Amino acid sequence: MRVQSVLNNDIIEDIINNTQVAYLSTIDDEGNPYVVPMNFAYEDGIIYMHSGQKGKKISYMTKHPFVRIAFSNSENLGYQSENVACSYYMKYKSAIVEGFVNFIEDFDTKIIYLNKIMKKYTGRNDYQYNKPSIDNVAVFTIKITKMTGKTLGY
Repeated sequence: MRVQSVLNNDIIEDIINNTQVAYLSTIDDEGNPYVVPMNFAYEDGIIYMHSGQKGKKISYMTKHPFVRIAFSNSENLGYQSENVACSYYMKYKSAIVEGFVNFIEDFDTKIIYLNKIMKKYTGRNDYQYNKPSIDNVAVFTIKITKMTGKTLGY
């Protein structure tokens, strides 16, 4: 079965919005890909993410702010012929986006963006945060500059 390109941005956005875990890829100090699973929110061409303020991911993104993010959902087994092993495949919908990281420093903006992430996973965006929590979290956005998507079996 042939992989079909998805050219419609609305379909790609649907894939992003229906994905629970995104895979953020940056470049390490040796120039190798460094990929980590992340929770996120998406709205109007911007990905919202958060993290601890220290660690490899933050260090790498500070040095190399260009990132790619992979999204995949609806993974199910499919086949063309039940008795032919090589005819089996995974049905999927996937998207890859790229853009540049922007670290958010403003206290109130961090809260707004964290609530976007919380709304994705809980349906609520009215959470309260204490100052130490906000001061010690890295919140960042990725403005999407390119998006592509593919499906197989749908």
